[in-house]
Amino acid sequence: MIDTNHKWNVSTTPVITGFVLSLVLTIIAYLLVSQEILPQKVLPYTVMILGGGQALVQLIFFLHLGLETDPKWNLIMFLFMLLILIVIVCGSLWIMQNLSYNLMLPNEH
Repeated sequence: MIDTNHKWNVSTTPVITGFVLSLVLTIIAYLLVSQEILPQKVLPYTVMILGGGQALVQLIFFLHLGLETDPKWNLIMFLFMLLILIVIVCGSLWIMQNLSYNLMLPNEH
């Protein structure tokens, strides 16, 4: 099932393990939000940490990051993708904060 040209494991065990871990992380995040188990100040950070774990699981088990013989180019592409993602997320948050500030009523400044 996995690419044999790169000499990766041919069994489906890593894919099933990755699927189960992804499912568990998603269910935990859903339950934390829907059942309001954590305080409102801690909940967003916990969900972000679970999302980061979800990203790592998918990078390792589904995209096989780190299993190649020469990972230099994959690492460079991954770091560039992270840079673009950070620019998009931070830029979006900056724009939304700026719009929120500019749209406030005059007595709320």
